[in-house]
Amino acid sequence: MKLERSTLEIGLERPVKLLHVTDTHLALCDERDNEKKREMARRRTSMAMALPYLEEHIAYAEENCDLLVHTGDLIDFVSRANVEKAREILKNDRIFFIAGNHEYSQYMGEAWEDNAYRMNSYMEIDRMGGFGSPMLWNTRVVGGVNIVGMDNSYYLFEDWHIQRLKTEVEKGLPVILAFHDPLFEESLYRYHFERVPGEPCAYLVGCDEEHLGRYSEFRAVQQRPDAPTLRMIGYIRSEPRIKAVLTGHLHFSFVSDITPSLPQFVTGGGYEGVARELTIV
Repeated sequence: MKLERSTLEIGLERPVKLLHVTDTHLALCDERDNEKKREMARRRTSMAMALPYLEEHIAYAEENCDLLVHTGDLIDFVSRANVEKAREILKNDRIFFIAGNHEYSQYMGEAWEDNAYRMNSYMEIDRMGGFGSPMLWNTRVVGGVNIVGMDNSYYLFEDWHIQRLKTEVEKGLPVILAFHDPLFEESLYRYHFERVPGEPCAYLVGCDEEHLGRYSEFRAVQQRPDAPTLRMIGYIRSEPRIKAVLTGHLHFSFVSDITPSLPQFVTGGGYEGVARELTIV
């Protein structure tokens, strides 16, 4: 395990420890799925240690943390073996989960992925017995902190997200947001392109037209924020009870501030063993 440590000071009476894990990308498949999926699983050699690392993360969290927060891409694609393993893992009530884009991916990149695509996969997962955990919206109070997870896996928020988030905020507890795709922030945007100069985009939520200018046409259309998304970002930036954002998707770690009082913790790929222990005090 490659453990990173961060601290968030918000004035709690006692510390709360979260283990943030993301992008595990379990690539399990067997004879119950078609040959195309089995071949896809065989090709995902970089994910070979995903399950052992996840088991190590869970064991560490159970021993040292109040909660493991997983911000999506627990599985790499929809298969019967992946869904079964996800359901087995998420029976553990010390694990909090919210979905990423790969939770709905059938063959990774074979189709335009939008809400209709998501819901078709969601229903297929349900027919397989489901994950046994909420995928689209999830909340948990631990140690006086409200963890609020929402699925933003296609770079968009919806108005119902805003209304439900406002309801959570009205409970009066400090809120930690958990979702898969990071919010746009200038230093994160720059670092992404410095790290991978040939990338077609930065894979962030809420890029304005100026920053979308260097994107490929496909990625600009995919990631251009709509009005509800911009309203949600505005609300997140302005609400003082929202104390931090936990997110992943980029397969590297980065910490920066959305506003001077709102840090965003991007954690690297769980399939490489990366996890972040966040101590909230």
